[in-house]
Amino acid sequence: MGMKLQTQIGRFFAYLVLTLGGIAMLTPFFWLISSSLKAPHEIYQFPPVWIPDPPRWENYAEVFQYVPVFRYLSNTLLITVLATTGIVFSSSLAAYSFARLRFRGRDAMFAVILSTLMLPFAATMIPVYILFVKLGWVGTFAPLIVPSWFGGPITIFLLRQFFRTIPMELEDAARIDGAGRPRIFLTIILPLSRAALTVVVVLSLLHNWNDFMAPLIYLQKRDLYTLALGLNALQYLEGGRDWTHYVMVMATMMVAPVVIAYFLAQRAFVEGIVLTGLKG
Repeated sequence: MGMKLQTQIGRFFAYLVLTLGGIAMLTPFFWLISSSLKAPHEIYQFPPVWIPDPPRWENYAEVFQYVPVFRYLSNTLLITVLATTGIVFSSSLAAYSFARLRFRGRDAMFAVILSTLMLPFAATMIPVYILFVKLGWVGTFAPLIVPSWFGGPITIFLLRQFFRTIPMELEDAARIDGAGRPRIFLTIILPLSRAALTVVVVLSLLHNWNDFMAPLIYLQKRDLYTLALGLNALQYLEGGRDWTHYVMVMATMMVAPVVIAYFLAQRAFVEGIVLTGLKG
C-alpha cells in the first residue's frame, strides 16, 4: 500500500511539473495571439490584459493593406517546399549509402560530414556568399534551395542511424526475389522509415520557414522577401504610426502553421527521434 501511495504521489508531482512547464512554454504564444487582437496602446497596458475586449479582428485584414503578405507567403512556401523536398531526397540516398553499402573510405567520409556540424555559420558565411556571387545566384532563391539538394549532416546522421535499425534480413529476402538496390530502397527502406523521414521533414520545415539570416543576405528585392523578412520590414514602415499590433499579426501568421504541423506530426516525430540512436 505504501509503495502504491508513493507511486501515485510521484506521478502527481510529475504531471504537476509537466503541466507548469507546458503553461510556461505556451504563455508567449498565447500572449502573441492576444496582442495581435489589440490596439497598439492596449499591448503596453500593465497589468496585461490577456483577453482583449473587444478583440480587433480587423487587424488581420488591415495588415494586408500595408504589406504584400500573399507575396511573402508564396515565396516562403516555394522555398520551404523545394528545400524540404531536396533535403529528404538527398539525405535519404546518402544515409542509405552510409548505412548499407560498403566502399572504401565510407566511415572516414561520414566522419568528415559530421565534423561540418562544428563549423559555425559565421565561419562559412563569407566564403559561401562569394561562391554564390561568382555563380550569379545572389538576388535569387537558388542559394536558399540548391544547397538542400546536397544533403545536410544532421539529417544524414538521423536517417543513417534509423536505417541501421531495419533488419538486414528484409533486404536479403528481397534480393533473393530479384529486387535491386533502387527497388529495395523505395519499397522497403523508405516505407519502414516514415518516422525518421517525418523528423527530417519537420526539422527542414522549421528551418526554412523561420530562416531569417540567409534570406536577409541573399534576397535583395522586396518582391522576393519571405515572411521573416516581411515581418522585419514591417517595423520600419513610415507614417509615424505604431505598427506593433501588425507585427504581432504577422508573427502569429508565421508561428501558427509551424505549431499546427508539429502537433499533427508529433507522434511520428518523437518516435523517429527515440529510435534514431538505437544502433550505432
